[in-house]
Amino acid sequence: MLDTKSHIETPEGVRLPISIASICPRAYAYGIDLFIRMLVLASISSVLSALGKLGSGLMLLIAFGLEWFYPVVFDVLNQGATPGKTVMGLQVVHDDGSPVSFSSSLLRNLLMIVDFLPVFYCLGALVSLCHPSSKRLGDLAAGTLVIYKSSPTRAFHLDASLGKRSPLVGLNPAERRALVSFAERGPSLSPARREELAAILVPLLPAETAQDPVGALHQMANQIAGVSLENLQERPKQ
Repeated sequence: MLDTKSHIETPEGVRLPISIASICPRAYAYGIDLFIRMLVLASISSVLSALGKLGSGLMLLIAFGLEWFYPVVFDVLNQGATPGKTVMGLQVVHDDGSPVSFSSSLLRNLLMIVDFLPVFYCLGALVSLCHPSSKRLGDLAAGTLVIYKSSPTRAFHLDASLGKRSPLVGLNPAERRALVSFAERGPSLSPARREELAAILVPLLPAETAQDPVGALHQMANQIAGVSLENLQERPKQ
């Protein structure tokens, strides 16, 4: 997720980072939703069977509604996420990142019958695998994307126990902020990823820090964080 971000541009011209869902999690989400629909039908079939032909007619109407409007209702009322998508951490949005509308959700779900051709969603799967944004035909027609939901913003803190070290000479404010951000987000990254990022700066670090560049960068960040971050704001050039 960290290195597979794409970007979409909102109508206001703002570029938003997103992670597009591939066919596998979407298939799992569909399977969960299918199980839920089948469970609902099974639970009411015993009751409706006692009504004879009337019960059979009602059963067909309920099955039709679940098949065609189950995803639409959840898309509109639950921020583009059916229960299956919620479990998988997915949601449907427009191409510009705005919430999916009723008409777009209805169109993309009605076209599932085309994606199903010839059997078992073969056409939809093939189109999704070939499209750079993993879109099926319904998404192409409705102008929608299936993406991973944004994770809640986490609060990160520096580890004061690592001590302090004078930062590299000549760092501009943006570079200082990046160094502090690296140290704050260190616990959320794997050790291999931290070392990979720190290795980029090894040629610029003092020789004695070569054995532990990650620790050295954390110490520099602690030293920088001792200064109010308000003082790190870049001033406009005259």
